[in-house]
Amino acid sequence: MNLAADIAIAHRLADAARAAILPHYRNGVASERKGDATPVTLADRAAEEAMRRILKAECPRDAVHGEEFGTENGSSGRTWVLDPIDGTTSFLVGRPIFGTLIALVVDGWPVLGVIDQPVLGERWIGATGQPTTLNGREVRTRPCRTLAEATLATTGPHYFNDHDGGHFMGLAAKTDHRRMVMGGDCYNYALLASGHIDLVCEAGLKLHDYAALVPVVEGAGGTMCDWNGEPLHAASPGHVLAIGDPARLDDVVEALACHH
Repeated sequence: MNLAADIAIAHRLADAARAAILPHYRNGVASERKGDATPVTLADRAAEEAMRRILKAECPRDAVHGEEFGTENGSSGRTWVLDPIDGTTSFLVGRPIFGTLIALVVDGWPVLGVIDQPVLGERWIGATGQPTTLNGREVRTRPCRTLAEATLATTGPHYFNDHDGGHFMGLAAKTDHRRMVMGGDCYNYALLASGHIDLVCEAGLKLHDYAALVPVVEGAGGTMCDWNGEPLHAASPGHVLAIGDPARLDDVVEALACHH
């Protein structure tokens, strides 16, 4: 596997998505939601189409799995996983904390991930065996001595069902809830990789939501796993944890097991 070549392609994909998304951002009409032709869908579709065109030309044997246009099978054992706009709500209201997610999954395991924030011009890249970078500079997660000092983020309580929400609150109760962060989707994982947040906990994520996050967080020294502490792969159920300091893994899994 030629990781340098794959990273170069990932950069081109992110550039193409950026160019497709930015004209729609805070463009007045972006908050109308009418049928399937909402501007956010136009931005989503344009970005995914742009990325798929590049992959068709450059990597014709690779499979492509995208949020908007489904899966195109390949013969190489490699799958590019695309989420053109992760954080649609943030995009619609003009908050620059959405992102384009690009992952390369080989035999079910994410080996390369990109989190790109087009408006701020921030691009995190993680790849197996390499340190994660933000715009070319290495980033690291931060140490966290106790759960009580941890800053916890999640996209929002309404994304948990009652059962999962109870477990989440079990974890939240043991962290510094005065600094809990709501909203942010993929951007929270990027901030965790850069050492600004300690924990992200979510449920109901699909492969295109989490595949790119895994190499980014792990390349920065963090851990990504499901709520039982198991590694994430293509068949994971979508209960996702990102932990900046791997020393807190057992504490987090234990706290999640408590139901409030």
